[in-house]
Amino acid sequence: MKVYQTEQLRNVGLVAHGGAGKTSLTEAMLFNSGAINRLGKVDEGNTTTDFLPEEIKRKVTTNAALAPVEWKDCKINVIDTPGYADFIADVYATLRVVDSLVVVVCAVSGVEVQTEVVWELAEKRNLPRIAFINKMDRENANFFKVLEAMQSKLAGNIVPLQLPLGAGEEFKGIIDLVNMKALQYGEDEYQEIDVPEELKDEAETYREAVIEAAAEGDDELLMKYLEGEELTQEEIRSGLRQGIVEGKIIPVLCGSALKNIGIHSLLDFITAYLPSPIEVQEEEKPLEEGPLGVLVFKTLADPYVGRLNYFRVFQGVLKGDTVVYNATKETEEKLGQIFLLRGKNQIPVPELKPGDIGAVAKLQVTTTGDTLTVKNSPVLLEGIDFPEPTLSVAIQPKSKGDEDKLSNGLNRLLEEDNTLRLEKNLETKQLILTGMGELHLDIIVERLQKKFGVEVQMSTPKVPYRETIRKSVSRVEGKHKKQTGGHGQYGHVFLDLEPLPDKDFEFHETIFGGAVPKQYIPAVEKGVREAMEEGILAGYPVTGIKVTLVDGSHHPVDSSEMAFKIAAALSFRKALEQADPVLLEPIMNVEVTVPEAFMGDIIGDLNGKRGRILGMEPQGKYQVIRAQVPLAEMYRYAIDLKSITQGRGSFKMEFYQYEEVPAHLAEKIIEAAKKAKED
Repeated sequence: MKVYQTEQLRNVGLVAHGGAGKTSLTEAMLFNSGAINRLGKVDEGNTTTDFLPEEIKRKVTTNAALAPVEWKDCKINVIDTPGYADFIADVYATLRVVDSLVVVVCAVSGVEVQTEVVWELAEKRNLPRIAFINKMDRENANFFKVLEAMQSKLAGNIVPLQLPLGAGEEFKGIIDLVNMKALQYGEDEYQEIDVPEELKDEAETYREAVIEAAAEGDDELLMKYLEGEELTQEEIRSGLRQGIVEGKIIPVLCGSALKNIGIHSLLDFITAYLPSPIEVQEEEKPLEEGPLGVLVFKTLADPYVGRLNYFRVFQGVLKGDTVVYNATKETEEKLGQIFLLRGKNQIPVPELKPGDIGAVAKLQVTTTGDTLTVKNSPVLLEGIDFPEPTLSVAIQPKSKGDEDKLSNGLNRLLEEDNTLRLEKNLETKQLILTGMGELHLDIIVERLQKKFGVEVQMSTPKVPYRETIRKSVSRVEGKHKKQTGGHGQYGHVFLDLEPLPDKDFEFHETIFGGAVPKQYIPAVEKGVREAMEEGILAGYPVTGIKVTLVDGSHHPVDSSEMAFKIAAALSFRKALEQADPVLLEPIMNVEVTVPEAFMGDIIGDLNGKRGRILGMEPQGKYQVIRAQVPLAEMYRYAIDLKSITQGRGSFKMEFYQYEEVPAHLAEKIIEAAKKAKED
């Protein structure tokens, strides 16, 4: 493939709710441009952009994939993105590097949850977009019903520039409202015909809205239009283009990716009406003249190829086999061959102009969000803000000896997935993996097995409970005495314990007259600290206690640090039993953001989870509910929230404090811990 100039480029993200047909549409665009010679199908697992084993198996896109399409002396860098919320990280990354979007909407299902989500994200970034109503060939397809839903649910001036010729089995083409011509499709070709007589009135009505939108796209045209003058075809086109590039107009086209109807006019439309990188740049000077500025927006970890970085050149010209400077990590990287990716196929290129999108393999330290530039240049590009993952599971390898394999595999997957978190919980001794949802975590587990040969099992994480005391006790004795010929062991202490709210632990001593020699006091504290690691109720760490060493005795020969450590532990455990021990649980500050319609259900659900509602406040069309909820009730909340709000809600939480577990629940937890110990 030749090297394209910046003005010939169009960077377009295909976004939608899962199942709207983005991958099939990408395939049809590649086919029409001659990049592939047969149309692959998602159901048959042979499309260009769904090439990962888990995508083929599940028939869903889990990864953004590149598909450059050459059309009318332009190169359209199409990025096919996932449509399920669990993989929205790739949508965030794509929105950062494209200049426009094609929002694919199913002609049967209409506006779905992810349609609304990606539309809002596009609004925030002010990205020009086209809506493409796909699957017009399906039974119950209804262009006008979907159009009406879009206009009522989505922001912006949504204007159809095409109407369908028929629907369902009768769908055979489109009416182009800009040129007032119809395109009728046969087996392998289409022909331009006059708009059918029976559809002329409807087409004229919709064309009037097109002309009005074109006039609103340009102030001069608007004056002409308001004065009753007719706009020429050229003026209509230029007004539409200006309105689309500035985001004032969102045009609606239609077709069928599977039947390959309306795809070539979509490609025509992208090249004619969507902006090149030059039109959306913020800098005044030509992009080629600036210092190199390249943003890595995706990383794939391959056990064979190594790390693969997808990038966009924002300014300067990137050439292969050169040294670049990673400004984010402040280190140099040696670039090898740079290439274009079409699905998984690599197409080598000598260089890429500003605005172009490509990939490079085997960089040592570079990962998603990093800026590549030249040393001593001031370029540091804005990174990518990814959503926070919210569903946590505990994972462990099925085979005992696979810990290293698991660790290696997870580290590689963490490099490529910015919505994956891994932490070792030191209290519960579990490895906790947090992702965006069940499907996300299931696929991570599949990848660990397929890519890195390690099978793992997932379970609900254990709650890191704690134990503390409710009352003070004084002068509790602990004595360790052993006589076995030769040196014996002798340690003897009296401890006071009292509750210490808001603090983990304090140790004091009030020894008088050397009852416990100075050199053994640190051993007493150490003995207490070690005993605190396992409480007497359910074996959880003890916290919130002030311990004072008040008295004791020693033996001039048999006393030792070890003897005093043991004596202190004995005294401490005995004191715990007398000090009314209780179980504590972590309480989280939780913030839930939901559309107003779901507020009552969410509050009811949080109350059912032993939550305390602290307050609510409006945020645009959403409500933010703040609450404090026990962590034990929150591990599956990502799934519950998705189900209650049909995927429209989000939440975040952080640790607040430890509080006493209600007695009836504490009994069950203590019982379960004893049983686990016996087992």
